[in-house]
Amino acid sequence: MRFTTLASSSSGNCVLLSHGERHILIDAGISSKRISSALSSLGLSLGDIGAVLVTHSHGDHVSGLPAFAERSGARVYATDETLDIIASDMPARCEMELISPGAGFSVPGFEARAFCVPHDAPGSVGFVVTASGRKFVLATDLGIVTPEVLKAAQGADAAVIEANHDAEMLRNGYYPPTIKRRIASGIGHLSNDACGGFAVKLAESGAGTLVLAHLSSGNNTPELALDAVGGALERGGIAAGRDVRLFAAPSFGVGDTYEV
Repeated sequence: MRFTTLASSSSGNCVLLSHGERHILIDAGISSKRISSALSSLGLSLGDIGAVLVTHSHGDHVSGLPAFAERSGARVYATDETLDIIASDMPARCEMELISPGAGFSVPGFEARAFCVPHDAPGSVGFVVTASGRKFVLATDLGIVTPEVLKAAQGADAAVIEANHDAEMLRNGYYPPTIKRRIASGIGHLSNDACGGFAVKLAESGAGTLVLAHLSSGNNTPELALDAVGGALERGGIAAGRDVRLFAAPSFGVGDTYEV
């Protein structure tokens, strides 16, 4: 199994998962044109994508979904709360599949399971995806790491996890106070420091690759995120680069491809 971030920021999110000749996306928060261009750079086309797993209904995760579903014919998987919000925008011929957190489901080439995350969009989830005995986890857009999130993510071979903001940059930044409070709340976004504690737990349970994602362009930098999470790993007795590979996904454009 392989994964590649096609975009990862507050402006748009999309992750490609591949297993042999099978390919799926998690979220489609960038335009269908951008997704098509990103896939083309990887030797793929829209028609190669068999499914889109949707984490939640915020625009930076679904803005490109209707056009993408129309052009690709990919089946869309989401919770009932998310489907209630996005269904009216979806093309009539799109096949949409209801998923329930905690219950496993199959997509071509993969087995998957959603788990609840604390975020301010109804029905928000992360995903566990497995293939050939390997486990991948995506956990972004969560205000805190709950026991449910930690239980779902532990044992992952690789994970994409949120390091949205540096707490000091957010506190001193230009966002209005209401937005700052939302981001820092328990149903907002994960800080670098909180991500560091999460990363330690994942590394202790066997994760070999961690990719930091959903970095805020106004309240974070890749350097700050990597320093904070790398420091947490070091304090936990885990050497970044030796015991676990640690990376930051680019906010715009296609990231590296990682083996799970």
